[in-house]
Amino acid sequence: MNSTSKFRKLAGISALAFAGLTAANAVNAANWRYAHEEYEGDVQDVYAYKFKEYIEENSDHTLQVFRFGELGESDDIMEQTQAGILNFVNQSPGFTGSLIPEAQIFFIPYLMPTDMDTVIEFFRESKAINEDFPELYSEQGLELLKMYPEGEMVVTVDEPVTSPEEFNNKKIRVMTNPLLSETYSAFGATPTPLPWGEVYGALQTNMIQGQENPIFWIESGGLYEVSPNLVFTGHGWFTTAMMANQNFYNGLSDEDKKLVQDAADFAFEEIIVHIDGLADEALEKITSKSDEVTVTRLNEEQIEAFRARSPQVEDKFIEMTGDRGKELLEQFKADLEAVKAD
Repeated sequence: MNSTSKFRKLAGISALAFAGLTAANAVNAANWRYAHEEYEGDVQDVYAYKFKEYIEENSDHTLQVFRFGELGESDDIMEQTQAGILNFVNQSPGFTGSLIPEAQIFFIPYLMPTDMDTVIEFFRESKAINEDFPELYSEQGLELLKMYPEGEMVVTVDEPVTSPEEFNNKKIRVMTNPLLSETYSAFGATPTPLPWGEVYGALQTNMIQGQENPIFWIESGGLYEVSPNLVFTGHGWFTTAMMANQNFYNGLSDEDKKLVQDAADFAFEEIIVHIDGLADEALEKITSKSDEVTVTRLNEEQIEAFRARSPQVEDKFIEMTGDRGKELLEQFKADLEAVKAD
Protein backbone atom coordinates (compact mmCIF):
# COMPACT_ATOMS: atom_id res chain seq x y z
CA MET A 1 0.00 0.00 0.00
CA ASN A 2 1.53 3.34 -1.03
CA SER A 3 1.77 6.33 1.29
CA THR A 4 -1.18 8.10 -0.34
CA SER A 5 -3.44 5.06 0.05
CA LYS A 6 -2.33 4.56 3.64
CA PHE A 7 -3.02 8.19 4.41
CA ARG A 8 -6.51 8.04 2.91
CA LYS A 9 -7.28 4.95 4.93
CA LEU A 10 -5.84 6.43 8.11
CA ALA A 11 -7.57 9.74 7.53
CA GLY A 12 -10.88 7.91 7.23
CA ILE A 13 -10.27 5.95 10.42
CA SER A 14 -9.09 9.07 12.19
CA ALA A 15 -12.15 11.00 11.09
CA LEU A 16 -14.39 8.38 12.68
CA ALA A 17 -12.27 8.17 15.81
CA PHE A 18 -12.36 11.93 16.22
CA ALA A 19 -16.16 12.02 15.80
CA GLY A 20 -16.04 13.97 12.59
CA LEU A 21 -14.05 16.90 13.86
CA THR A 22 -12.74 19.17 11.11
CA ALA A 23 -9.77 21.53 11.03
CA ALA A 24 -12.15 24.45 11.56
CA ASN A 25 -13.86 23.23 14.70
CA ALA A 26 -10.65 21.58 16.05
CA VAL A 27 -9.52 25.06 17.04
CA ASN A 28 -12.23 25.16 19.70
CA ALA A 29 -11.94 21.52 20.81
CA ALA A 30 -10.94 20.92 24.41
CA ASN A 31 -8.88 17.87 23.40
CA TRP A 32 -5.84 18.52 21.21
CA ARG A 33 -4.01 15.79 19.30
CA TYR A 34 -0.26 15.31 19.05
CA ALA A 35 1.64 12.59 17.14
CA HIS A 36 5.33 11.75 17.08
CA GLU A 37 7.55 9.19 15.33
CA GLU A 38 9.09 7.26 18.21
CA TYR A 39 8.14 4.65 20.80
CA GLU A 40 7.22 4.76 24.48
CA GLY A 41 10.05 6.19 26.56
CA ASP A 42 12.04 7.51 23.59
CA VAL A 43 13.12 11.15 23.51
CA GLN A 44 10.22 12.43 21.39
CA ASP A 45 7.79 10.56 23.63
CA VAL A 46 9.25 12.16 26.75
CA TYR A 47 9.05 15.59 25.12
CA ALA A 48 5.42 15.01 24.09
CA TYR A 49 4.36 14.03 27.59
CA LYS A 50 6.16 17.00 29.15
CA PHE A 51 4.31 19.23 26.67
CA LYS A 52 1.06 17.48 27.63
CA GLU A 53 1.84 17.90 31.32
CA TYR A 54 2.25 21.67 30.98
CA ILE A 55 -0.88 22.10 28.84
CA GLU A 56 -3.10 20.14 31.19
CA GLU A 57 -1.72 21.67 34.38
CA ASN A 58 -2.10 25.22 33.11
CA SER A 59 -5.39 25.10 31.21
CA ASP A 60 -8.66 23.22 30.82
CA HIS A 61 -7.41 21.66 27.58
CA THR A 62 -6.40 18.01 27.32
CA LEU A 63 -3.81 16.56 24.98
CA GLN A 64 -3.90 13.12 23.37
CA VAL A 65 -0.50 11.70 22.34
CA PHE A 66 -0.10 9.17 19.53
CA ARG A 67 3.14 7.18 19.29
CA PHE A 68 4.78 5.69 16.22
CA GLY A 69 2.52 3.39 14.27
CA GLU A 70 -0.73 4.36 15.97
CA LEU A 71 -1.68 6.71 13.12
CA GLY A 72 0.77 5.47 10.50
CA GLU A 73 4.39 6.31 9.77
CA SER A 74 6.22 9.63 9.66
CA ASP A 75 4.85 10.70 6.27
CA ASP A 76 1.32 9.85 7.37
CA ILE A 77 1.33 11.92 10.55
CA MET A 78 2.79 14.89 8.69
CA GLU A 79 0.06 14.69 6.06
CA GLN A 80 -2.57 14.46 8.79
CA THR A 81 -1.13 17.53 10.51
CA GLN A 82 -1.11 19.54 7.30
CA ALA A 83 -4.72 18.44 6.71
CA GLY A 84 -5.73 19.62 10.19
CA ILE A 85 -6.60 16.17 11.52
CA LEU A 86 -3.74 16.48 14.00
CA ASN A 87 -2.96 19.68 15.88
CA PHE A 88 0.69 18.96 16.69
CA VAL A 89 3.39 16.75 15.21
CA ASN A 90 6.97 15.95 16.17
CA GLN A 91 9.08 14.95 13.19
CA SER A 92 12.80 14.93 12.57
CA PRO A 93 14.28 16.90 9.66
CA GLY A 94 15.39 13.51 8.38
CA PHE A 95 11.84 12.86 7.27
CA THR A 96 10.80 16.49 6.79
CA GLY A 97 13.62 16.85 4.25
CA SER A 98 11.39 15.72 1.40
CA LEU A 99 8.94 18.50 2.29
CA ILE A 100 11.49 21.13 3.37
CA PRO A 101 14.81 20.34 1.63
CA GLU A 102 16.70 22.89 3.73
CA ALA A 103 15.92 20.86 6.86
CA GLN A 104 18.47 18.30 5.67
CA ILE A 105 21.21 20.67 6.82
CA PHE A 106 21.38 18.74 10.09
CA PHE A 107 22.78 15.75 8.22
CA ILE A 108 25.84 17.50 6.88
CA PRO A 109 28.56 15.60 8.76
CA TYR A 110 30.82 17.47 11.18
CA LEU A 111 28.79 20.66 10.87
CA MET A 112 27.39 20.37 14.39
CA PRO A 113 29.64 20.18 17.46
CA THR A 114 29.42 17.12 19.71
CA ASP A 115 29.89 18.92 23.03
CA MET A 116 26.47 19.00 24.68
CA ASP A 117 26.78 22.45 26.25
CA THR A 118 27.71 23.96 22.89
CA VAL A 119 24.91 22.12 21.12
CA ILE A 120 22.28 23.32 23.62
CA GLU A 121 23.51 26.90 23.46
CA PHE A 122 23.35 26.75 19.68
CA PHE A 123 19.69 25.70 19.76
CA ARG A 124 18.92 28.50 22.21
CA GLU A 125 20.72 31.29 20.36
CA SER A 126 20.92 30.39 16.67
CA LYS A 127 19.28 32.80 14.22
CA ALA A 128 19.01 29.97 11.70
CA ILE A 129 17.09 27.84 14.20
CA ASN A 130 14.87 30.53 15.72
CA GLU A 131 14.23 32.86 12.79
CA ASP A 132 15.03 31.22 9.44
CA PHE A 133 13.55 27.78 10.01
CA PRO A 134 10.13 29.05 11.22
CA GLU A 135 9.75 30.84 7.87
CA LEU A 136 10.57 27.67 5.94
CA TYR A 137 8.07 25.62 7.92
CA SER A 138 5.43 28.33 7.57
CA GLU A 139 5.52 27.92 3.79
CA GLN A 140 4.24 24.37 4.33
CA GLY A 141 1.37 25.37 6.60
CA LEU A 142 3.29 24.53 9.77
CA GLU A 143 4.03 26.61 12.86
CA LEU A 144 7.48 25.58 14.08
CA LEU A 145 7.38 25.62 17.87
CA LYS A 146 10.67 24.06 18.87
CA MET A 147 13.75 22.35 17.46
CA TYR A 148 15.77 20.28 19.89
CA PRO A 149 18.58 17.69 19.91
CA GLU A 150 18.05 14.05 20.81
CA GLY A 151 21.62 12.84 21.12
CA GLU A 152 24.84 12.10 19.29
CA MET A 153 24.53 9.95 16.18
CA VAL A 154 25.83 6.40 16.55
CA VAL A 155 26.51 3.76 13.92
CA THR A 156 25.92 0.07 14.61
CA VAL A 157 27.92 -2.31 12.49
CA ASP A 158 28.78 -5.99 12.09
CA GLU A 159 32.45 -5.35 12.91
CA PRO A 160 34.47 -2.44 14.31
CA VAL A 161 35.11 0.35 11.81
CA THR A 162 37.75 3.07 12.14
CA SER A 163 38.22 4.38 8.58
CA PRO A 164 36.21 5.13 5.42
CA GLU A 165 37.97 2.22 3.72
CA GLU A 166 36.50 -0.18 6.27
CA PHE A 167 33.03 1.07 5.33
CA ASN A 168 33.47 -0.09 1.73
CA ASN A 169 30.88 -2.68 0.62
CA LYS A 170 28.99 -2.29 3.88
CA LYS A 171 25.23 -1.96 3.59
CA ILE A 172 23.54 0.61 5.78
CA ARG A 173 19.89 1.30 6.38
CA VAL A 174 19.13 5.00 6.77
CA MET A 175 16.06 7.20 7.00
CA THR A 176 14.36 8.17 3.77
CA ASN A 177 16.51 11.26 3.41
CA PRO A 178 18.60 11.98 0.28
CA LEU A 179 21.34 13.91 2.08
CA LEU A 180 21.77 11.21 4.71
CA SER A 181 22.33 8.71 1.92
CA GLU A 182 24.88 11.11 0.44
CA THR A 183 26.68 11.27 3.80
CA TYR A 184 27.14 7.52 4.10
CA SER A 185 28.05 7.21 0.46
CA ALA A 186 30.78 9.78 1.12
CA PHE A 187 31.89 7.67 4.08
CA GLY A 188 32.25 4.69 1.72
CA ALA A 189 29.15 2.67 2.63
CA THR A 190 26.19 1.61 0.50
CA PRO A 191 23.07 3.25 2.00
CA THR A 192 19.51 2.05 1.49
CA PRO A 193 16.65 4.30 2.67
CA LEU A 194 14.07 2.50 4.78
CA PRO A 195 10.99 3.71 6.71
CA TRP A 196 11.82 3.98 10.40
CA GLY A 197 9.29 1.33 11.41
CA GLU A 198 10.99 -1.30 9.24
CA VAL A 199 14.60 -0.73 10.32
CA TYR A 200 14.59 -2.66 13.58
CA GLY A 201 12.94 -5.73 12.06
CA ALA A 202 15.23 -5.65 9.04
CA LEU A 203 18.30 -5.53 11.28
CA GLN A 204 17.12 -8.52 13.30
CA THR A 205 16.30 -10.51 10.16
CA ASN A 206 19.75 -9.96 8.67
CA MET A 207 21.49 -10.92 11.91
CA ILE A 208 19.39 -14.07 12.39
CA GLN A 209 20.03 -15.20 8.84
CA GLY A 210 23.77 -14.60 9.29
CA GLN A 211 24.14 -12.68 6.09
CA GLU A 212 27.66 -11.96 4.93
CA ASN A 213 27.22 -8.20 5.30
CA PRO A 214 24.60 -7.56 7.99
CA ILE A 215 23.05 -4.13 7.70
CA PHE A 216 23.88 -1.47 10.20
CA TRP A 217 22.18 1.80 10.93
CA ILE A 218 22.25 5.06 12.79
CA GLU A 219 20.26 5.74 15.91
CA SER A 220 19.45 8.93 17.74
CA GLY A 221 19.63 9.33 21.48
CA GLY A 222 19.31 5.61 22.13
CA LEU A 223 21.20 2.35 21.65
CA TYR A 224 19.77 -1.09 20.99
CA GLU A 225 20.80 -4.48 22.32
CA VAL A 226 20.85 -6.09 18.87
CA SER A 227 23.85 -3.96 17.91
CA PRO A 228 27.03 -6.10 17.86
CA ASN A 229 29.40 -3.13 17.53
CA LEU A 230 28.84 0.55 18.22
CA VAL A 231 30.90 3.21 16.48
CA PHE A 232 31.00 6.85 17.59
CA THR A 233 32.26 8.90 14.65
CA GLY A 234 31.46 12.31 16.13
CA HIS A 235 29.76 13.43 12.92
CA GLY A 236 26.67 15.04 14.39
CA TRP A 237 23.69 15.24 16.71
CA PHE A 238 20.27 13.97 15.75
CA THR A 239 17.77 16.83 15.67
CA THR A 240 14.02 16.85 15.74
CA ALA A 241 11.28 19.46 15.44
CA MET A 242 7.90 19.98 17.09
CA MET A 243 5.30 21.97 15.19
CA ALA A 244 1.58 22.76 14.89
CA ASN A 245 -0.88 22.99 12.05
CA GLN A 246 -0.63 26.68 11.23
CA ASN A 247 -4.35 27.29 10.68
CA PHE A 248 -5.05 25.71 14.05
CA TYR A 249 -2.35 27.79 15.75
CA ASN A 250 -3.40 31.06 14.10
CA GLY A 251 -6.97 30.44 15.23
CA LEU A 252 -6.01 30.19 18.89
CA SER A 253 -6.61 33.00 21.33
CA ASP A 254 -3.56 34.97 22.43
CA GLU A 255 -3.83 33.21 25.77
CA ASP A 256 -3.72 29.77 24.17
CA LYS A 257 -0.88 30.75 21.83
CA LYS A 258 1.17 31.73 24.87
CA LEU A 259 0.15 28.49 26.57
CA VAL A 260 1.43 26.46 23.61
CA GLN A 261 4.68 28.41 23.37
CA ASP A 262 5.29 28.12 27.10
CA ALA A 263 4.58 24.38 26.97
CA ALA A 264 7.08 23.96 24.13
CA ASP A 265 9.71 25.88 26.12
CA PHE A 266 8.96 23.86 29.27
CA ALA A 267 9.32 20.57 27.40
CA PHE A 268 12.60 21.78 25.85
CA GLU A 269 14.12 22.51 29.25
CA GLU A 270 12.95 19.14 30.55
CA ILE A 271 14.32 17.22 27.58
CA ILE A 272 17.75 18.80 27.98
CA VAL A 273 17.92 17.28 31.45
CA HIS A 274 16.60 13.98 30.13
CA ILE A 275 19.17 13.51 27.35
CA ASP A 276 22.15 14.46 29.51
CA GLY A 277 23.93 11.15 30.01
CA LEU A 278 21.16 9.18 28.28
CA ALA A 279 23.46 7.56 25.70
CA ASP A 280 25.98 6.62 28.39
CA GLU A 281 23.25 4.96 30.43
CA ALA A 282 22.02 3.00 27.41
CA LEU A 283 25.57 2.02 26.52
CA GLU A 284 26.21 0.76 30.03
CA LYS A 285 23.02 -1.29 29.89
CA ILE A 286 24.07 -2.95 26.62
CA THR A 287 27.68 -3.67 27.51
CA SER A 288 26.75 -5.08 30.92
CA LYS A 289 24.56 -7.71 29.26
CA SER A 290 27.06 -8.97 26.70
CA ASP A 291 30.82 -9.37 26.45
CA GLU A 292 30.53 -9.51 22.66
CA VAL A 293 29.51 -5.89 22.17
CA THR A 294 32.35 -3.56 21.25
CA VAL A 295 32.42 0.23 21.47
CA THR A 296 34.70 2.21 19.17
CA ARG A 297 35.28 5.93 19.68
CA LEU A 298 37.34 7.38 16.87
CA ASN A 299 40.35 9.49 17.77
CA GLU A 300 41.02 12.85 16.10
CA GLU A 301 43.21 11.38 13.38
CA GLN A 302 40.56 8.80 12.48
CA ILE A 303 37.81 11.42 12.56
CA GLU A 304 39.78 13.65 10.20
CA ALA A 305 39.67 10.93 7.52
CA PHE A 306 35.86 11.09 7.64
CA ARG A 307 35.71 14.87 8.03
CA ALA A 308 37.74 15.27 4.84
CA ARG A 309 34.82 13.79 2.93
CA SER A 310 32.18 16.15 4.30
CA PRO A 311 32.66 18.96 1.70
CA GLN A 312 31.04 16.80 -0.98
CA VAL A 313 27.96 16.49 1.24
CA GLU A 314 27.85 20.28 1.65
CA ASP A 315 28.05 20.64 -2.13
CA LYS A 316 25.17 18.18 -2.51
CA PHE A 317 23.11 20.12 0.02
CA ILE A 318 23.59 23.36 -1.93
CA GLU A 319 22.78 21.56 -5.17
CA MET A 320 19.50 20.35 -3.60
CA THR A 321 18.49 23.66 -2.03
CA GLY A 322 19.99 26.39 -4.23
CA ASP A 323 20.81 29.91 -3.08
CA ARG A 324 18.42 29.76 -0.15
CA GLY A 325 20.11 26.64 1.17
CA LYS A 326 23.52 28.24 0.68
CA GLU A 327 22.47 31.31 2.68
CA LEU A 328 21.05 29.11 5.43
CA LEU A 329 24.29 27.13 5.61
CA GLU A 330 26.30 30.34 5.91
CA GLN A 331 24.03 31.56 8.72
CA PHE A 332 24.25 28.17 10.40
CA LYS A 333 28.05 28.33 10.40
CA ALA A 334 28.05 31.93 11.62
CA ASP A 335 25.75 31.00 14.50
CA LEU A 336 27.99 28.09 15.46
CA GLU A 337 31.07 30.28 15.42
CA ALA A 338 29.34 32.84 17.64
CA VAL A 339 28.40 30.15 20.18
CA LYS A 340 31.91 28.71 20.18
CA ALA A 341 33.38 32.17 20.68
CA ASP A 342 31.19 32.68 23.74
